[in-house]
Amino acid sequence: MTTDDRSPRRPPPDAVVLALDIGGTKLAAGVVTGDGRVLSRAIIPARAQEGPWSMIERHIELGRQVVAEAGIEWSGLAGIGIACGGPLDPEAGVILSPPSLPGWDRIPLVDTVSERLGLPTAVENDATAGALAEWWFGAGRSRGVDDLIYLTISTGIGGGLVLGGRLYTGVAGNAGELGHLTVHYDGRQCGCGRRGCLEAYASGTNIAARAREAIEAGESSSLRDAPTVTAKEVAAHALAGDPLAVRIWDETMAMLGSGLANVLDIFNPALVVLGGGVTRVGDQLLVPVRDAALRDAMGPARDSADIILTELGSDHDVMSAAVVAFERLPMPAQLTARAEGRQTGGS
Repeated sequence: MTTDDRSPRRPPPDAVVLALDIGGTKLAAGVVTGDGRVLSRAIIPARAQEGPWSMIERHIELGRQVVAEAGIEWSGLAGIGIACGGPLDPEAGVILSPPSLPGWDRIPLVDTVSERLGLPTAVENDATAGALAEWWFGAGRSRGVDDLIYLTISTGIGGGLVLGGRLYTGVAGNAGELGHLTVHYDGRQCGCGRRGCLEAYASGTNIAARAREAIEAGESSSLRDAPTVTAKEVAAHALAGDPLAVRIWDETMAMLGSGLANVLDIFNPALVVLGGGVTRVGDQLLVPVRDAALRDAMGPARDSADIILTELGSDHDVMSAAVVAFERLPMPAQLTARAEGRQTGGS
């Protein structure tokens, strides 16, 4: 995926790919068709503390599992798409020290997976791929828009940009790092090395960390009784009225809203789509974030935009990885010809 003034090609409907999604919390694998059907999907814990090579090995085995579950022959797969948090070099297929993946320093992921599984492979930033998946198969398609921003709020925070019907990835392939917008110039340390990034406050990891820090500082909270303090627990305890959880949650929503107001003013998109694990609380996140962003954005950007949750649900991870293969890898000639014939009215 390069910034070259072209609209990404639509995949042949009959193509089938293996999709691998790498996150700091979980690994997902699935078999996906060119018309957006997920034939099989499975997830396992990432266990990021074990380092890259253990994670890659377990992910490869998960890939084999989902191909078997889908009943697809390996010869029937057009390739493998991988979605991973950045920074990364998508052309070289190398992962470049993502903050949420300790030890992933210049890891030659594409070569490793391709050699092990014997199929052409491509990798892309997970949020960039998520934007394309949402445009092809989700809210972008249902609403008929050509300007869409995707923001994933999970272990980290990432962004993807579809502008004027074209995927924008920047000169080095890493545009859209919206989690590293500065919301507090001398604030919390972020995993990227800077201070005050949106990710340092509003990612799932840091929502939980801020709550734990407050408890350790002596604030009373029902969260003390939680087996593990997670962003999900903070949201649940905030909904129940716990004062500490309410404060952490409200601060997080305000920061996300402020960050999105900046995004609206900079890009003036028709649609912002929110995804990732933290957004699974639904309206508890969407309503305050949307209200704050639309309140603070400048008039023209505010009046032309909407902010919604992903329409792809829990399959978003593997659909995002699948579009990497569909967009970056050659598809079988007979399938491509058939798809082009359908699109142009041919037989």
